[in-house]
Amino acid sequence: MAVEVNSIYKHSKKGSTYRVLALAKHSETLEDMVVYETLYENDLAKIWTRPLVMWEEKVEVNGEMVPRFVKVS
Repeated sequence: MAVEVNSIYKHSKKGSTYRVLALAKHSETLEDMVVYETLYENDLAKIWTRPLVMWEEKVEVNGEMVPRFVKVS
């Protein structure tokens, strides 16, 4: 699965939606990162990062393993 910049993704567990703003590298580890924006009200922050491997991993929802984030547009 390739993460697409400017696409909208839904979190499989929470149902929240996010827009991917960029793909980046961690400055110390050179790990691939996803830079994304919450599309809902969030008092902690609007812009977040997550390691690409976590973005693409599968999580358990109702006893089934599904992608953590699913592209919706």
